[in-house]
Amino acid sequence: MVASKARQRLSNEHAWLITGPLAGFALVSAIFLALGTRTNFGDWPVALLLLAVTVIAGIPTLSFVVRRQAVVVTLTEIPLVLSLYRLSPLLVVLVATTAALITQVHRRYASPKRWFNVAKSAADVSVAAFVVVALSAISGVGPATWGVLSAAVAAHTVMGLVAVVGVITLLQGWQGGRETARTALQVLLTAVVNVTIGLVILIALATTPWSAILLLALTLAGVMLYRSYAQFLRQHRTLGDMYELTRVMGEGGDEGHLADILLGRIRALMQAEYATLWLPAQGRHPEVLLTARLDDKGLLDVAVTPAELREQARERGRLVAVGRAFGDAPEFRGELGRGHVKDLIIVPLRSGPVVIGTLEVVNRLSDVGRFTPADLPVFETVAAHAAVALENSRLVDRLRHDAYHDGLTKLPNRRRITGALAEAVKIRAPGEVVAVLLFDVDELRQVNESLGHAAGDKVLAEMAARLRASAPSSALVGRTGGDEFLVTLRLESAEAALELAGQLRGQIRGEMAFDAITLDVDTAVGVVVHPDHGSDAATLLQRVDLAANAAKSVPGSVQLFNPALESRSLRRLGLAGDLRRALDEGKLQVYFQPKVTLRDRRLVGVECLARWEHPTHGVVAPEDFVAVAEHTGQLGRLTDVVLREGLRRSREWESAEQPLSVAVNLSARTLTDRDFPDRVRELLTEYAVPPQRLTFEIREAGVLDGTDRPIPTLRRLRDLGVRLSVDDFGTGSSSLAYLRRLPVHEVKVDRSFVQGMATDPGDLAIVNAVVTLSQQFGLAVVAEGVESELTLELLQDIGCEIGQGFLFSRPLPYERLEAWFRAQVDPESVAAGELPRLRVVP
Repeated sequence: MVASKARQRLSNEHAWLITGPLAGFALVSAIFLALGTRTNFGDWPVALLLLAVTVIAGIPTLSFVVRRQAVVVTLTEIPLVLSLYRLSPLLVVLVATTAALITQVHRRYASPKRWFNVAKSAADVSVAAFVVVALSAISGVGPATWGVLSAAVAAHTVMGLVAVVGVITLLQGWQGGRETARTALQVLLTAVVNVTIGLVILIALATTPWSAILLLALTLAGVMLYRSYAQFLRQHRTLGDMYELTRVMGEGGDEGHLADILLGRIRALMQAEYATLWLPAQGRHPEVLLTARLDDKGLLDVAVTPAELREQARERGRLVAVGRAFGDAPEFRGELGRGHVKDLIIVPLRSGPVVIGTLEVVNRLSDVGRFTPADLPVFETVAAHAAVALENSRLVDRLRHDAYHDGLTKLPNRRRITGALAEAVKIRAPGEVVAVLLFDVDELRQVNESLGHAAGDKVLAEMAARLRASAPSSALVGRTGGDEFLVTLRLESAEAALELAGQLRGQIRGEMAFDAITLDVDTAVGVVVHPDHGSDAATLLQRVDLAANAAKSVPGSVQLFNPALESRSLRRLGLAGDLRRALDEGKLQVYFQPKVTLRDRRLVGVECLARWEHPTHGVVAPEDFVAVAEHTGQLGRLTDVVLREGLRRSREWESAEQPLSVAVNLSARTLTDRDFPDRVRELLTEYAVPPQRLTFEIREAGVLDGTDRPIPTLRRLRDLGVRLSVDDFGTGSSSLAYLRRLPVHEVKVDRSFVQGMATDPGDLAIVNAVVTLSQQFGLAVVAEGVESELTLELLQDIGCEIGQGFLFSRPLPYERLEAWFRAQVDPESVAAGELPRLRVVP
């Protein structure tokens, strides 16, 4: 923060504008007093004595620093009372003026201030002399004399105050004059005390000259008490200032606002021209260098002291002081001179054993003021409080930052994004939409389970970096939790949001290496826009999550929200309890779809498929209730129902001399269950079914996830003798080379390629390649979705062995499957003990 331009301050040389008139007034007054009153030069011994007393009394015992000047209160009123009583008016002026000159030379004031004080002293004593002359000649030491002398000293004091206020106002501005005027009461009270003491001394001396001995002793005691009082007053003021400083530091708030409060008050407390705070860069906090200067209302971002001195204090962890009372710094003398630095104190700021920065004050105010060793403990105490306040401020800032940012990726978290999105939807310009894009990282759970959470964290950090680098500069990029990242920004339309989502998805996808394994990390993207898809942040975030889930199963993996997604989600939510009851009551059915050899059309087995007819919603799609089962922990029970039914029917067909294998679909999540192979062994034993009659089908995305996570479970199932099949092959991004490493027996070509091979040469080429390479690897190939004779002939030509599809039969419940057997199977083939041959093809 840079301070605004301050009012131009006049130099001390301009004090002659006040000094000249004062000197002229004093000179004219002296002439009038010399001509208008009788001067007794025979009193010169007394005059010399009073001159000595006045010089001694002129030693300052109490001072007030007003901006760059010091207002000094002395005991000169006491000898002034004696001089006005004992000497003629002209001698009084000469004695006071001479004493002022001697005192100013002793104090080594600069020339402008020295001559101002001499002229002021001559002028105000002249006023006092005029008052004495005007009121009447002094006679005796009675009350009349008290009144005359008190009036004279009062005029002397007021004249001096007016002169001081005038010169400080001239040099420092109206604010400095106002601050000086505030000391008037203390100055006047001091003058009253001094006049009283002077009158008491006068009465005592008039009574008997021997009282001088007692008065001398009393004077010495009074001086000591006076100095003690002055010291007590300074300490009291310092303690009061420190209390106020610590109080406002506690209420300072954030670091930037705290610096404003801190530096100004420290500068005033230490009566310094500059106060500087330096905090080196630390973590996410940049370097801070701020300076409060007397003449500026704001803070400067520069300092007058060499940076090496601050570094020295920080590295050594010790206070650095330069000045008349502490010694010089020869190596920095040139730089300090150029910065007009006469003295300075630099104190390290500590947080425990660590030095977090420095605090410094430069140039004690007033012409003759200097920092002293007594200032060091005060400043160190202030620095200790300041360090605590700054650390607390940074801690609060860090807690506030952590509350709104993700610890791993440093991106804004859901709370921060929700707040920003809530503000964004309140202000929408015409022709714009507020777009929300949710990127869901694929298969992060498998990475965590197989490679560890450190690898998962690496994936998230890398995806965050890619997304932050690829997103437009106007976008807010955040992590909403788990494997989800969110981007929100203003765009022209929903179409523009979809286009941006596709571009970002393409830019952030790519390979990531983990030791010897390389993963191809991809995302599914959901898109919503305000106001089309919601009027508040909560609704938009809910619906973009639905769109992202739906994007996992659509081509291109980018999905714009539509109301059907919400209806489906709500329907799934309502199905959770109904599915549990259906499993408890045995309401789920198992359908069977035949698998047939394509060359000779022999029935080799059936695929077991779960079906559920809801009493209210009707037939529920398998992907819906399987998803519900996965999210509600009922997947194991669902798999158990299908597996038991398949094994029971397989045993019955074995008993009826129709040995058919059964295939059961497994979810990828089931492969993470270490107890599943043991459960399969128990069921095979319970139903007395040979293991080779059971085939488990796992979707390509589950078994070929780019990691070795499913391999242990697959090997244990293979060791049982169970056959393993990769379902929907071709829809994922894995290769046959990787498939060769897995303990599987069979590949099922996805129906989307099989159904298109009769009309699309590309699909035909894919199916041909899969069949050829799978056979070279010793894997059986099953074609799904065989629905026409032409497709059947093409599959036969390329050497595919087994097929299933509507050409042979739809999935059928057991009773209808038995009827299909009777209608389609050639009885002679069964009697001969061969695999049942289909008699006709519908």
